[in-house]
Formats: sequence, structure tokens, C-alpha cells
Amino acid sequence: MAAAAAAAVGGQQPSQPELPASGLALDKAATAAHLKAALSRPDNRAGAEELQALLERVLSAERPLAAAAGGEDAAAAGGGGGPGAAEEEALEWCKCLLAGGGGYDEFCAAVRAYDPAALCGLVWTANFVAYRCRTCGISPCMSLCAECFHQGDHTGHDFNMFRSQAGGACDCGDSNVMRESGFCKRHQIKSSSNIPCVPKDLLMMSEFVLPRFIFCLIQYLREGYNEPADGPSEKDLNKVLQLLEPQISFLEDLTKMGGAMRSVLTQVLTNQQNYKDLTSGLGENACVKKSHEKYLIALKSSGLTYPEDKLVYGVQEPSAGTSSLAVQGFVGATGTLGQVDSSDEDDQDGSQGLGKRKRVKLSSGTKDQSIMDVLKHKSFLEELLFWTIKYEFPQKMVTFLLNMLPDQEYKVAFTKTFVQHYAFIMKTLKKSHESDTMSNRIVHISVQLFSNEELARQVTEECQLLDIMVTVLLYMMESCLIKSELQDEENSLHVVVNCGEALLKNNTYWPLVSDFINILSHQSVAKRFLEDHGLLVTWMNFVSFFQGMNLNKRELNEHVEFESQTYYAAFAAELEACAQPMWGLLSHCKVRETQEYTRNVVRYCLEALQDWFDAINFVDEPAPNQVTFHLPLHRYYAMFLSKAVKCQELDLDSVLPDQEMLMKLMIHPLQIQASLAEIHSNMWVRNGLQIKGQAMTYVQSHFCNSMIDPDIYLLQVCASRLDPDYFISSVFERFKVVDLLTMASQHQNTVLDAEHERSMLEGALTFLVILLSLRLHLGMSDDEILRAEMVAQLCMNDRTHSSLLDLIPENPNPKSGIIPGSYSFESVLSTVADFKAPVFEPGGSMQQGMYTPKAEVWDQEFDPVMVILRTVYRRDVQSAMDRYTAFLKQSGKFPGNPWPPYKKRTSLHPSYKGLMRLLHCKTLHIVLFTLLYKILMDHQNLSEHVLCMVLYLIELGLENSAEEESDEEASVSGPERCHDSWFPGSNLVSNMRHFINYVRVRVPETAPEVKRDSPASTSSDNLGSFQNSGTAQVFSLVAERRKKFQEIINRSSSEANQVVRPKTSSKWSAPGSAPQLTTAILEIKESILSLLIKLHHKLSGKQNSYYPPWLDDIEILIQPEIPKYSHGDGITAVERILLKAASQSRMNKRIIEEICRKVTPPVPPKKVTAAEKKTLDKEERRQKARERQQKLLAEFASRQKSFMETAMDVDSPENDIPMEITTAEPQVSEAVYDCVICGQSGPSSEDRPTGLVVLLQASSVLGQCRDNVEPKKLPITEEEQIYPWDTCAAVHDVRLSLLQRYFKDSSCLLAVSIGWEGGVYVQTCGHTLHIDCHKSYMESLRNDQVLQGFSVDKGEFTCPLCRQFANSVLPCYPGSNVENNPWQRPSNKSIQDLIKEVEELQGRPGAFPVSISSETNLSKEMESVMKDIKNTTQKKYRDYSKTPGSPDNDFLFMYSVARTNLELELIHRGGNLCSGGASTAGKRSCLNQLFHVLALHMRLYSIDSEYNPWRKLTQLEEMNPQLGYEEQQPEVPILYHDVTSLLLIQILMMPQPLRKDHFTCIVKVLFTLLYTQALAELSVKCSEEDRSAWKHAGALKKSTCDAEKSYEVLLSFVISELSKGKLYHEEGTQECAMVNPIAWSPESMEKYLQDFCLPFLRITSLLQHHLFGEDLPSCQEEEEFSVLASCLGLLPTFYQTEHPFISASCLDWPVPAFDIITQWCFEIKSFTERHAEQGKALLIQESKWKLPHLLQLPENYNTIFQYYHRKTCSVCTKVPKDPAVCLVCGTFVCLKGLCCKQQSYCECVLHSQNCGAGTGIFLLINASVIIIIRGHRFCLWGSVYLDAHGEEDRDLRRGKPLYICKERYKVLEQQWISHTFDHINKRWGPHYNGL
Repeated sequence: MAAAAAAAVGGQQPSQPELPASGLALDKAATAAHLKAALSRPDNRAGAEELQALLERVLSAERPLAAAAGGEDAAAAGGGGGPGAAEEEALEWCKCLLAGGGGYDEFCAAVRAYDPAALCGLVWTANFVAYRCRTCGISPCMSLCAECFHQGDHTGHDFNMFRSQAGGACDCGDSNVMRESGFCKRHQIKSSSNIPCVPKDLLMMSEFVLPRFIFCLIQYLREGYNEPADGPSEKDLNKVLQLLEPQISFLEDLTKMGGAMRSVLTQVLTNQQNYKDLTSGLGENACVKKSHEKYLIALKSSGLTYPEDKLVYGVQEPSAGTSSLAVQGFVGATGTLGQVDSSDEDDQDGSQGLGKRKRVKLSSGTKDQSIMDVLKHKSFLEELLFWTIKYEFPQKMVTFLLNMLPDQEYKVAFTKTFVQHYAFIMKTLKKSHESDTMSNRIVHISVQLFSNEELARQVTEECQLLDIMVTVLLYMMESCLIKSELQDEENSLHVVVNCGEALLKNNTYWPLVSDFINILSHQSVAKRFLEDHGLLVTWMNFVSFFQGMNLNKRELNEHVEFESQTYYAAFAAELEACAQPMWGLLSHCKVRETQEYTRNVVRYCLEALQDWFDAINFVDEPAPNQVTFHLPLHRYYAMFLSKAVKCQELDLDSVLPDQEMLMKLMIHPLQIQASLAEIHSNMWVRNGLQIKGQAMTYVQSHFCNSMIDPDIYLLQVCASRLDPDYFISSVFERFKVVDLLTMASQHQNTVLDAEHERSMLEGALTFLVILLSLRLHLGMSDDEILRAEMVAQLCMNDRTHSSLLDLIPENPNPKSGIIPGSYSFESVLSTVADFKAPVFEPGGSMQQGMYTPKAEVWDQEFDPVMVILRTVYRRDVQSAMDRYTAFLKQSGKFPGNPWPPYKKRTSLHPSYKGLMRLLHCKTLHIVLFTLLYKILMDHQNLSEHVLCMVLYLIELGLENSAEEESDEEASVSGPERCHDSWFPGSNLVSNMRHFINYVRVRVPETAPEVKRDSPASTSSDNLGSFQNSGTAQVFSLVAERRKKFQEIINRSSSEANQVVRPKTSSKWSAPGSAPQLTTAILEIKESILSLLIKLHHKLSGKQNSYYPPWLDDIEILIQPEIPKYSHGDGITAVERILLKAASQSRMNKRIIEEICRKVTPPVPPKKVTAAEKKTLDKEERRQKARERQQKLLAEFASRQKSFMETAMDVDSPENDIPMEITTAEPQVSEAVYDCVICGQSGPSSEDRPTGLVVLLQASSVLGQCRDNVEPKKLPITEEEQIYPWDTCAAVHDVRLSLLQRYFKDSSCLLAVSIGWEGGVYVQTCGHTLHIDCHKSYMESLRNDQVLQGFSVDKGEFTCPLCRQFANSVLPCYPGSNVENNPWQRPSNKSIQDLIKEVEELQGRPGAFPVSISSETNLSKEMESVMKDIKNTTQKKYRDYSKTPGSPDNDFLFMYSVARTNLELELIHRGGNLCSGGASTAGKRSCLNQLFHVLALHMRLYSIDSEYNPWRKLTQLEEMNPQLGYEEQQPEVPILYHDVTSLLLIQILMMPQPLRKDHFTCIVKVLFTLLYTQALAELSVKCSEEDRSAWKHAGALKKSTCDAEKSYEVLLSFVISELSKGKLYHEEGTQECAMVNPIAWSPESMEKYLQDFCLPFLRITSLLQHHLFGEDLPSCQEEEEFSVLASCLGLLPTFYQTEHPFISASCLDWPVPAFDIITQWCFEIKSFTERHAEQGKALLIQESKWKLPHLLQLPENYNTIFQYYHRKTCSVCTKVPKDPAVCLVCGTFVCLKGLCCKQQSYCECVLHSQNCGAGTGIFLLINASVIIIIRGHRFCLWGSVYLDAHGEEDRDLRRGKPLYICKERYKVLEQQWISHTFDHINKRWGPHYNGL
């Protein structure tokens, strides 16, 4: 194929000979060079034609895509190697031609040299880690790549790291988006001045070749796109894109060559002439023609016209959009709609009736029409973008288009093109199946274009960007409108969006909305928007689609079947599509000069609201049982009003409508407040949980300042301008509690059930308190608001810094000034709160750093009103009150249960002064009076909360009393003022003292009031504690007032009045079914003041408790702010109010004194009737119940105590009794156990054994010990590596394999211990149970499938008593107690006798109280637990013998289990026994039981007495120098044996229980061997001179009496014995000597010997402690050796302590020392004759291991993150999606990576088995969290990296710098070492090997 192309070229140029195919590459270069030369000539037409022809051939040589897509051109696919080959070929040609004959790479380098780019412009895709610095950013979307960020200087800035969601580009160098101070080093310096000019000929070829290349690409895209009926499938598009991958990548590479190449590409992409010539389809080339047709078809099918044939098109498709919708009945005239609906063939919205109202406005102008339908492509760039959209934004294309952005000219052209295609983007997005991915890609592009203010302004001016955006949004929402059912269902003309549609549910609109918000953040753009009246009208139209959406109707009968979750979509839509643009606009209305804008918005907003009221047919009563939380028009109106008054100094009245409109405006927000109360009163329960969800979301921190705050503000504005009586009565009517407000003790409520009355009344009063005391928009400054919000949140609970940031409602618009974490936030936080550093209670949950309110905040700023307003959960209010109470108790300010404190308010802004009239209107006073009276009379359904709110309102009224009243005015109007008038004036101060004598009430005939005739007697008797409390005359009054008020307004249509009135009046007359109402007259004779004083008596429970304080101290009236009154309960509140009343008016003062003088008659005894009595009875009953309970508890405690006392003499480890064990009398012989399941106690017997609850786990912690105190560091650079060969496990492995190389296998397996890796650790909680009880317990667990978290099939369970995790039961051996073991008595036998006894006992198998032959339950259990122990660890950790399955293996494994447990306990005690004591580990230790089980099994394998090491230790054998070593491998020499292993073998081979003197004997014998080993190792480690010096020195003393106990003598003897062999030779270079030549002094040698022996002494002492129950003595570290030696009985008793201690004095040789040493050394001598090196290595035993540690982590998390998150995995060489690193050994692994899976195990699980024998601790790099794998379960442990505020940042969501928290890391390490992950961490789950 290519050869043909070359031939063709050759044919055209006779000058060039044809070449065979092999010379092709060379030929390309030659052709290219030739063409370049031809084109460089002045007259280059011939060259150009030649090049065109060549390109024509090369680029359209075949159309592989057509072939792939089954096109007709398939035949043309000549003999090439399939589609791919030709593509490659074409690309090769292009590269060659661009380079003009040179090498392509050199060409690239040459072009790069001319790169003037001062911008970084690096483009990244989703999930890339980038940075954002708020200090440097001008635009909120600014972002930097990691490289630019680290190269710049951002110390002390407010920055964070984030994972890009949609992709982005680096802004470094772009001064439009960020400040220059933040530029990195690379982009600071380059300025275009010093870049040389690009030579013309360098890029000349590119200018010719690239247009053809791009055209070719476009043709491919046209070919590949087939428009089937339902849009092409995902698959086809992807296939095409895959084929085009190389071409697009080639373009992308070109963009990376820098500025010079970009400008050529820009020329090519934007040149209109080029485009026209190549693509017009008018030429003779059939191929091009066909492709042009395809292009036109694609345009048409997208619902777009090509301008030339617009008319034709209009006819073709009359009205495609009239498709399905529920409201089909609406279909009316179609005329107006034709032209609009064709905009989108699947516009699902044919409802013309709506269309008429809504859409006519739209389609009136052709402007919108053209926006939606017309696309004319004039350049490659435009068509490329068109196809990019068609193919749903393929990632590669997006990256290419974005990579070009640093070119300024391109940036402008591309932005204009993007805007031109905006409507088309919206349509494609709506249809897309993958709308999420597509949304991200769109935003990826648009955020780069619209964040730049200069650019945004330019497109707004030149391309009508705003018109386009608003129109597109409007069209988008129009596709999912439904009829609104609010208010008047039948006749409503209003349409709202349907929240169930995918468009809203999936947030498909967010890319468009986010672009809109983005451009509105630029002042110049926002100003244009606010000045353009047409746009504002359209926008209000758009907002009104959301007005009243997601309507809730209260279910009255049965529960809803299906709880719809559409409310999420509704709240999100209002916040994103309405509120955020609103905040954006508001941020530009901050100064006086912008008044005009506010007037515009307010004007069109009111018009839209008026339209809305008309459309829903609203008169003046809201429809019952409906609520919508969405009133965006109301909220726009409110927020612009607030801004106008606060910032623009506008006169409020100039932008307010008439009274009638205000009355309408308040109805719906008030309806929401009442509905909130109803929802919290459980009146909406039948609507399901989602209605609660809505009520919570409405006040939740992200929504509250766009929803509840504007609503309350609007109500405050209405209240300040409407008649207060009207407003108050409307509130009580909305809350449905009008009927409750009566003096009568019974009433009927026609609209509310009795059980809801109380909470609704509380709701109404609370609402009034909030309305009257909230100042958020009425005069508080931003800082005061921030402070109030912060205090409210902190009072509810202590908060972390991030949750506080999240809970403070900040302006959603990022440019609004309060940036989270901004200066004011931090400074306010530091003044109101104290930081509590994170605390660590081990075993508790990890605490985070918290902020808690300062004392003075509780004292002065705690504001219950704000707390109530901001709580999502009602329990938070309680929590705040509890914390307040605790503060008062603690600080001694108030001991009892305080009431919410009354807080002084910020002064009102003058515009809102009218609001205070509510407090001074008769209606409110009547309500307050009535409620006080009812509370005093104990009527039903009133609560302390009601009283609290009533008093609060009275106090508010006193604080805000209008004008000082003149005392002269006649205040007491006589009783002849009848009940109608209630109060004389409207000022609360004077109304308080007004006495009300009689009240006429309407009551049911059954009410007590009716039976009395004489009004006189009523007063005493109406203290009703009866059923109910009747309809009050007050509110018949209210109805009158409302009527009057309606008349005042005098509406245009007077009949409107009539329409509504009957409704209202019908409310007052009760339905016929109820008992008839009659009128009764009550005698009251009280005033508010007298009621308050009586209330004081009632609350304090004393007569005459109130004494006016000013009688003692007149000063008190002058300064009534007295701290004594600021905190307290109801009594304090009453006193505070009376004091304020007295200080405001002399009359009040006098009357209070008068009332107090008239000593109130004793309250009639009748007072204690029914209700009161009920409560008293209740109290009494409760008291009695409490006493009973106390008695029971006491009884129980004493029982328990006596039980404790009997259970005391139990085996200490068995019982987790928290007291010291009392020594019991000797006669007790059997241990008694309690079963925690059946509760019986008794001994463990053979047929019914008892067992300890244990957890068996494999552990490699011991193997991680190293001989270095410093822990290893986690590698954070390529150079650092961790090598495991200095760990304990590695050293032991090497030793064992070395022994196995040279010695007999069975003997090797007795010479060492295993279990350093994968050893089995046994731990218990100390509780016991019968084994048969346990089996039935397991059965019940197995049937109970609910318990997740552990696997019953694997034998796992939790201890029935303490719930600790366990997986086996260790049988308790029947027999005596440890403490008083008869075997413990010391005997006076000689050591020789004891040695013989030991040997005999070991040789006697089965000398065991339980005979193995008879199968008892106990022995079965012992076997099964042994099986469990074996299965706990993997096979590789227990099979070390060369012959698999040999019994020696089991033998080795069993004594190693004992070793593992002892060694681990030693580590838990800190590596030494200095602290002594029976530590807690001892209390819960199960070693005793474990030893029994192991011993039982060890004795099944008797060691051949020939090989029993005991002989070698205690007897001299005949030395036979000619031992036949040849025929078989020798035994391991005794000096190479591990002494601790020997100890365990000896002890476990003895019959149990062991006698103390036998134990001591074994220890003494082994100590001699140990000491000799120490001497031998010392001799190997020192230098030749030292050796000979010691040899002579010791030889001189050999004859002294205690030569056997002198280390010098012994050392010299060992040296002389060992030097007979070849051990000390071959040291030629001295390299094996001590590396640092120490001058050995006697002291240092003594220390060396002691250190060598200490580990053995420690393990032995622990063993003795467990076997014989002796306490460990505590001591200093220096004397540990001597203390342990004497404790073990190694020290002779007569030993004096004066002179320095010598370890050799502990020796007690069973046979003459020199003989036995000679015998031991001889074995070694014969070995070293052959293998001197190995012989020496084996003599050196590393015994001084330090404690194990996890890796040391760096201070700053970023260092880990930057190194590991891009690191490739060593196994699969990919960058893992979830990288993790093991904190034990530093291995880097792929979490959940399928790439590194082996036999269905993912890498982390596999590593946890290899590294930790099933326990893995991994740090997840991308989440900063630590995950623990334990066997088949895993849990998230938490993070050890915290930010500056002491918080974790899981998943690095906040991206703040994190620092290591040393305490947490210690806790983690502690849990690892103590194997307590299972007990402390509660949330475990199975990992199914998938981690």
C-alpha cells in the first residue's frame, strides 16, 4: 500500500528514482526534504500541488473506519495490514513531512526551544491530585499541579490538596486567575522578550500538512457517526474513538511542543478559508462529497439547522415535541408552539396549556429560536467541537482542546465556539446515558474558560453569553414541567418542575448551573445581567418553575405505600439552580451605587410573585394539609430586601408592596413554620420518614441561610408593616391552637387532636419568640452573625474544626467574603472557644481535637433561641441545655435545673422598628394573660416550656416597651369596663397591672363552669383539673378583628370577602356532633402582675414567697441588670420580670407592693384534685419504685459479695477477680471454677471438664525484634530500602538451616525453638465455662445469623460474659490450686538425688494422673484444643523437619508454643522483669492450663533415652575419639543447643504437676550449660591477645578452692579446651574479632556474662511464676540478675551481698566442672576440624533482642503521599489505584488490586499472611487511614496523621497538611504488640480475601 503511494509520488517526479519497499523509510525522509525545498522557493505553487496530491493519497488512502463501520468503502481496504497498519503509515508520513526530512525527535526539540509559554497549562483528568491555594487565587476555581505548587512558595497560606473530580488545568502563570506572588519558579521568569523569533522554514511544512491532517480526522469522525433512531450506542462510538486514538494523541503531542507549534495549530484550526476549501463538499471528490452529506445529516438529526436551508427545515418537522405527559388533557391550540417544540425532538412536554402561559414569552423573540436551533460551522475548530460533543466528550479530545488554551488567540476563538455550541451541549447532555461522565468533562472545559473575568466579559458582550445561558437553562427545565397542585388543584395554571424526572434526580443540570454561577461571580458580567430587564424577567420565569415544587399532602388515613425520595432532588435544585445564582448576584449589590439593581430585581420578583398568586388562584386562606418547602421567589425577594437595607441604604418602604400583597406574602412562609411544628408533633407520621427528612434539610446548615432564614426575615418584614393583632391572630390560627386559648377549663378543638395541642402551642410560642428575637437580618453585622452561629453550634456539642466549618452556614457563593477558614473565622473561634487536644483512652474510640465553649460564653452568650433555630435534631436542644446546666453547677452559679437564659439582643435597624408592635398589641396580651391563668389553674395540655416562652415574651415586651408611659394617666379603670375591652391600651407595661374581673367564655355544656349560677362562687371552684379548657371569647374577638381588617383594606373585589368568610366563621361554630356550647361568665379578678406573683408562690411551693427586693435596696431599680438574675429557673425569671416591670413604672411598683401586702389566702385544699393528684401519685409511686430498686440492688450486691468470698480460693488466673488473691488454708485441695453460661460453680472433672475462654492467634511479632533500639524508618525515597535480615525471625531461620545442614535432623529440631514467625499466642479473658455448655452456646450462635463480624463456623465466638473475642476453649486440668501445692515444699535432697529422680520421671511415660488409654471427655477436649492450636498457624510455620510429618516436628512445635507465649509475655512486661509483681498479664494468664495440655501431648513422644540431652548435661560419658562420623550426621553439640528450649523440653517431659525442687534442679543444671556457652561466645568474640592473657591468668587460679565458681578459671579452661580444635584459627585478617576492640575489664566481662544469661533467667522466672504461683519481686535494672537468680534458687542462701555480685557464684555443677566442660568442648572440636567458620558462627547466639517496633513514620504526611501515590507496584509495574504500605516491614502493596492476585488472594491479604502470619497493618496512601487485617476479618483502625486542629482527614477530602500524632501511633503499636486488635476495635467485617 505504502509502496504504491511512494510509487505514485515517484511517478509525479521523474527526478526521483523508484525505490524498492525496503528503502521506504529513507524514501519518506527524502521525499519530505525534496518537498520542503520545493516549498521554500519563492514560487512554490508546484510544490504545494505536489504535496497536496501526496497528502490526498496518504491520508485518504483508505477509510478504515468505514470498513469498521460496515461502510461501502470497505472494498478500498487494499492489501494493507488491516485498518491499523494504514493509520500508522499515514502518521509516519505526517511526522516525516513535518520534520521536512530531518528526524522527528530533533524537530520536536527544535520547536520546543522557541516556547515562549509563561503559562503552565498542564491538563489533567479525573482523580489527579492537584492543589488549591486560597491565599493566591483570584478565582475560586484556581488550581495548581503538584510540581508548580511545590516549586512556588505557599508557606503559611490557606491551601489544600484535592483529588480532581472532573479534571482541570494548572493555572500557574495566569495572572487573570491567580496572584503573581504564587507563581512557581518556572513560570515567574519567562517573558516573551528573550525568546528568539521562530525561523520561517522550521514550521513551514506544518502549515501545509496540518490542515489536511485535521480534515482527515474530521472526515473519520463524520464517517464513524451513524445516526440510528435512538442515538448511536455507546459501543459504536467507543470503537471509532479507539481507532482514532493515535491521531488524537499525535495532535496532543504537537500541543506539548510549546507555544510556537500551538500558534500554528491555532492558525489552522481557526482559518475559515482553509475550512471552506476543504470541506464544502462542492468539489469533484466523491469521498469529500459523501462526508459532507453525512455531516449535514448529523446536523439535522441533532435538531439543528444549517442556516441555508432553515425554511425548508421548518416545514419538514412541524411539531415533534408533543409527546407524552400526564396532563394530556391540556392539549389545546398548537399554533404558538410549532416553532419552539421542534427545538428538541424528545422534548417530553407537549402540554400546550402550560406552553401557552409559559412558553409564549420565550418564543416571541427569534433571538431565542436561533440560540436553540442554528449552528453554522466556519472553521475546523467549530466542527471539531461539534463532533466532540456528538461523541459525548471523549477524554482525549477534551485534553487536546484544553492543551491548546495557553495560546491566547485560540483561547478567545475556542471560548466563542463553545458558547455558540452551548445549546447543543445541553441537548446532548439531556440524552446522554453517561450524563455523569459527560457533565464532568463539560465542566472540565467550561471552568477553564469562564473563570477568567476578562474572557467572560468579552464573550458576554460579543456572543450574548448571558442570553444563551438563561435560555438554555429555561429550555432544559421546560422538558420536565408538571401542573402544580398547590392551593387550587382544578384551576391552577402554575407549572413546576417534576422532581421525579431523571433531569432533576440525577442533577443533570449541574454543569449548566455551575457555569452560570461561575460567570455571575464576575462583577462586569453580573452588572450586565442586573441591568438587562428582559433577562431578569426570563430568569424570574425560570425561578418560578421551582416555586411550590415537591408539594406534600398530609396523609390523614393510612400510611403512604411508597415513600418518595424526590425531596433530595428538590432541595438540591433549589439550592443550586436558584439560591446560588442569587448569592452570586447579591455579592455585587454591596454598595449604595448598586441601588438600581436591587430595585430591578425586586420589581420583577414581585411581578413574578403576583403572577404566581394569580396562577394558583390564591385569595387569602392557604389550602389545608399541604406544604411545600420551596418558595424561591419569596426568598429572592427577602434577600434582596435585606441587602438593600443593610448595604445600599435603600428606604425599605420604597420597595415594599401594598398591605394586601404583604398579607399574601406572609401566608406560605408562615405555613412552613406551622408545618414544621406539625411534623415535630408527629401529625405527619403517615407520610413516612421522608417528611421528617424535609423538615431537617430545611434547617440544615447548608440550606438554612437560603431557606429558613429568608423565610423568617420575610415574616419579620411583614409583621413590622401589618396590623399586629392581625398578624398574631394569624399565627395562632395557622398553628391551629385558637380554640385552646380560653379561660375555660374545657374546650373543643375542631382542627387539632388533643394529644397534639400541647406541642403545637409550644411551637406557636417558640415561633413568636424566634420571630421577635432573631436579628440575623435586622441589624447584626457579619462578624456578630458568625459569632452567634458559632456559639450556637458549640453549645450543642463540642465540635471539631472541620465540622464547625461545615455547620456554620456560610454564603454559598465563594466570593462572598467569609471564606471557610478565613481570618475572621479563626479569630472569632479563638475568642469563643478553647481547644481540647485529642485524648487517648486505650481501648476507647480515638478522640479528635475538639473546640469547647469558654466559660464566659456560657455565662453571657448562650442563646437558646439561636440553638432552637439551628438544631436539626431536637435532642441537640436538650444537649445544649444539659451542658448549660452542667456549667452552672460546676461554676457554682446555680445548683438546680435552670431555665433557658434570657439574652439581650442587638438593637434593631430603624427600618424594622415596627416589629416590636407585636409585643404591644392587645391580642398578644390576652393570649399571655390567658396562658398564665391556665397555668396557674393547672389546666391540661400546658407545660413548663409553654410557661417559659410566655415569660420570655413578657420580658421581650418589657425590654422593648415603646415610650415611657406617664404615671398620671388613670390606670385603674373600674370594673365597669366589661370583658369586651380586656385591656385599656396597647402598651404591655401598663396592661400588666390592669385587673380583669369577669370573662365570658363559651364552654361545652358538660363543663364544670356551667353548673354554677352565681358568678361569685365560680372563682373558687373553677380551679379545674378537669378534661379540657373551652373556646375563649378572646378569639371570637380575633375573628372580628380580622373581619374589620379586611374591610380596612377594602379590596377591589368586595365579593372576595364573602367567598372566604364563611370558611373562617365555620371554624368557630363546632360541628353538630359535639356537645352544645353555652356561654358562662368566669370571675377572674387578676392582672398579669398578680398572676406572676401567684405563679412565684406556686413554683416555689411556699406562701408569700415573693418579697419585692427594692424594699431593702432601692438602688436595684436603677440598675436592673443584676448578675444574680441572669441564670436560674422559673422563680428567677418571674423575679426578673417583676423587677423590670417595677423599674419601668412607678404604678407597677406600687401595685406589686400592694399585692404582696394582701397576704394571699391559703390556696384552697381542693387544689390537690384529680390532675394534680395524679401527678402527686405518680411521684409517690416513682419514689416507692426507686426505693424497691435500691433494696434489690443492695441485696444483690451482698449476695455477690458473699459469692466473691466463697469464690476467692480459686486459681488466680482463672478468675478475673479484681482483688488480690487471699491465701487460702492448706486443706483446700481442688480448684473451683464458675461457668459463665450456666452459672454453676464446681471443680473441673474428667467427665465434665471446665475450660478457659481463649483466643488463639498466630503471631509474628517476636520475629520483628531487632538488636537495635532505633526503629527502622519507612522508605520515602528510591534510595531507602528495608532489608529484613537483621530481624529475630531471620536470624533464627538462618541458624536452624545451618544446623540442619551439618547435623542430624531430629537432633536439630530439639536444639532450637520455632514460632518467632507464625507462633501461636494464647490469651484469655479469664472466664471459664463448661465445655458442654460451650458447645450448646456455639450451636445457638450458629442458628442466629444476625451476628456478623465473626465466623461461627471457624469456631469464633464472644465470651458470654465480657463479650471478648475468642475462638477456642482451653480445658482446665483437674487438680489442686497453684498457691498451696503440696509439691511446693522444699525438700532437703541433694542435687545428685534430684537429678536421678528427674531422669527416672522423664523415662516413665504415662506417669500421669489421667491415663491416656481411657478416652475421657477431658482428654478428648485436650486433643481437640491441640488441633486448634496447630490449625491456628500455617503449615509452613510448623513444618521445619526435612522429613515431612515426622513426630519431631510436632514435638518442636509444641514446646515452641510455650516459648512463644513466655517470650510475648516478657515483651508485654517491657522486655524485663524489673517491675515484678503479678502484673495484669499474670492475672489473666492461661499458661498453667496451656502447660498441662502441651505436657500431656509431649509425653506421647518419649525421647529416646540415648538422645535425652539430660544425660549429656549431668553425666560424664566415655570419650571415644574415633566416633564414626562418616556413616551418619552427628548430633548437635550441646553447646550449640538453645538453653531455653532445653528447659521447656525438660519441664514438659516431666509428669505434671511438677515438684518445685525438680524444677529448681533442672534450672541449676541448665544454668551451668548456659554459663559455659557465655564463656565460649566471649572467647570467640575477643582478640587473640586477650585470649592468651586470660588463658594464663585463669590457669594460675585453677587450684583455688572455689575454682569451679570463678569465671576467670572457667574461661581460661574453655579457651584452652576449644583451642585444641581449629576454632580460633583462620582468623588471618582478624575480621571476626570484635569490630570495636573493647578493652575488657573484669567489670565489662561480668556485665557481658550477665547480659548473656539474663534472657534465660527472665523466661525461667516467668515460668516459675506461672507454674507455682509465686510473685515476681520487683527490682532496679542493675540488680535484675541477682534478684532473679535468688528467686530461682540459684544463689546459695549464705551468699553475702556486700562485695560486688559475681554471676559465677550461681553455678552449682552436678559433676566436676572441668570434666564436663571438656566433654562439651570435645563435640565442638570434632565439628570445627572440618567447618571452622560455621562452628564459630554457631557458637555466637544473639540473645539480646530489643522490643519490636513498627516502622518510624515521617513527621509530615505529604512526604509519604508524594512518594507513594505515584509509585509503581513492583509486581505488576502499574501505579495501583489504592496503594498501601505495610507498617511492619515497609512493603508496598496494591490494595484490592486484581493485578497482583494470587490463587484468589489479593495482595494485602497475602502479605498479611507472609509478614504477620495473618495480621497485617497497612497505611492506605490515598486515605491516610490504617487498616488492620486479622485472619479473615479486617477493620479500619483510624489515622495516625492529624491536621493542625487535631483531626483525621480520611480519604484526604479536606487535603490540609497532616502531621504524625505520636500518641496514636504508640497506641497502634501497643495493640499490635499486645495482640489486642480483636478486643479493642469493634467494627470488623469479613474481607473475602479481596483486600
